[in-house]
Amino acid sequence: MSDTTDSIGISDAVLIEQEDALTSDDDDMAMASTEVEHIPVTPERDDEQDEEQEQEQELKDDPTAAATAAAAAAENVTAAKPTVENTACYKNCAVQIVSIGTEEDAYAFAFHEEALTSILDKIPKEDLVAVVSVVGAFRTGKSFLLNWFLRYLNADIGEDGVVEKDWYTKLNKVGGGPGGEVNPGFHWRGGSERNTTGIWMWSEPFQRIRPDGSTISLLLVDTQGMFDHETTMALTAAIFGLSTLLSSYQIYNVDKRIQEDNLQQLALFSEYGRMALDKDKQDGLDKNISENDENVKDMHVRPPFQKLDFLVRDWQNYEDEEDEELMDKEMKEYLQSVFKERDAKDLQETRQHISESFEQVSCFMLTHPGFAVTKKKYEGSVKAVDDTFLTLLDRYCRKVFDSKDLEPKQIHGRFLKSSELGAFIKAYALLFKSGATFPEAGTMLDATAAANNTVAISSSVEKYVTMMDEYVGPDISAFRNEDELHEYHGRILERSLKEFSKIANFGSTRSIEMAREKVLIDVNQRFYTYEKLNQSRNPLSGFETFIVPSIIAVLSYILRSISDMTCSSWSQTCKAGSDALSHILAVACIFLGIVYFTKAKHMNEKISKAYNALKIMFGDTEKKK
Repeated sequence: MSDTTDSIGISDAVLIEQEDALTSDDDDMAMASTEVEHIPVTPERDDEQDEEQEQEQELKDDPTAAATAAAAAAENVTAAKPTVENTACYKNCAVQIVSIGTEEDAYAFAFHEEALTSILDKIPKEDLVAVVSVVGAFRTGKSFLLNWFLRYLNADIGEDGVVEKDWYTKLNKVGGGPGGEVNPGFHWRGGSERNTTGIWMWSEPFQRIRPDGSTISLLLVDTQGMFDHETTMALTAAIFGLSTLLSSYQIYNVDKRIQEDNLQQLALFSEYGRMALDKDKQDGLDKNISENDENVKDMHVRPPFQKLDFLVRDWQNYEDEEDEELMDKEMKEYLQSVFKERDAKDLQETRQHISESFEQVSCFMLTHPGFAVTKKKYEGSVKAVDDTFLTLLDRYCRKVFDSKDLEPKQIHGRFLKSSELGAFIKAYALLFKSGATFPEAGTMLDATAAANNTVAISSSVEKYVTMMDEYVGPDISAFRNEDELHEYHGRILERSLKEFSKIANFGSTRSIEMAREKVLIDVNQRFYTYEKLNQSRNPLSGFETFIVPSIIAVLSYILRSISDMTCSSWSQTCKAGSDALSHILAVACIFLGIVYFTKAKHMNEKISKAYNALKIMFGDTEKKK
């Protein structure tokens, strides 16, 4: 096995244990044996359970073997596979953001918020973000495809600003397979057993320049294979559903042809799509939309989902694999034949609902990668891959990542920033918390609306805080006039509420109003803090500590002086009064001295404030004149 690192330049590889490759005698499973899946971070992997049980029984029967195994484990503890508890693999590796199965519920979805946050934190908050997700049946090459995506996205850029045409010829291995510590990626292995469980995201975002010159961040997502002997139909639907909801570009990986059951999986979301479209047509929602806002323009006519791409694997029916135009034509004709009108009402409705639920539905067909790839000893060598497959793969990568088809994730027609995406993914993951049952369409719509309101609250309050900090925040030293501060607060509050209304543009009126009230409460609490902060900068504040004793001292001095000048020297009353005034004067002076020397720095600030106060007073006088 070669130790040479390919040209993608990925470092800090994850240590992945090489699995024994399995193969199938059935020709129909030839492509399946190249399925590429990564090892989940949970230790309860289905493909190891039988082996672990056999080993445990052997250790029980043979104490000597148990002792030997314990010693070996101690020597190789650093080679242990990563688990949720002991791994911090958040760089150049696949990170599990949703796992499936708990001690209480084998089908429960567990959302790993920390893992997702570790990825989103690498993206500037204001950047728009696209999510490319691959779903499909188990053992059909999903992760294999994603590893090619990784290599393409890390390939060298030519002088024309796009990936070089011969990028794949510079690779030694596709990565992710045997020897994954040298070529990290989405782990894969041969055989017929599943490896991936849950939903995984690549730890490193990619920056892509769209045809219009704008830049977006890109995230890659891999999902658990569906339709295996261990996954129920409800869980399969839940996996498919969650992937569809969180992605902006959904790649549906199918084997050899698009079949009716593939379309039926998509039909599960047709009710959600129909409800979303009906909600958009309600007049009560349109009142919250600014017609001049580019982000929400025409949102009430847009389908709830964006891009759906049927990727047909092992296609064998191209008329001429050297003619690109002819192949493009055949792809379009094949998709049209799949979605053409049917006599059966249910079949026709399925196709109609899919078309209405996605903004764009397309198809691409890849040929077989070559039978050398299906061999048991295959370790990811690029030279073993069929040239026609590589040529089509290059075209497909450019279609997905370097065309106008790649758009940021949008919710109800509004593009999401990286700071907003996490709230929606979390809401969707919790929606599928019980994978044994598929949530109703209304529940999915409510969850989307609730997450959207959360984003609206956060965004509007953040806008208020940002602008207030610039005017009267902790880094500002100037004192603001109270009337001016209230006027500025009112203007910024109005802008923040406009930001809220721009985002909170769907869902029930009651939920939107409740979210708006939360904004007002939060903003008012923050304004109270700003008021106190500004008051602390008031040059006149705190002078009562010095003014009162100073006045007492001055009055005592004047009265004593008057008493000494007017009273007779023989008058005991005058003498007692003069002594009392002298004592008061001395106490006041001592008090002022103690305060000054114990708070010298503070006193200097007070003197500076006094100077500023005089400037303000005289300034106001000049303005009045």
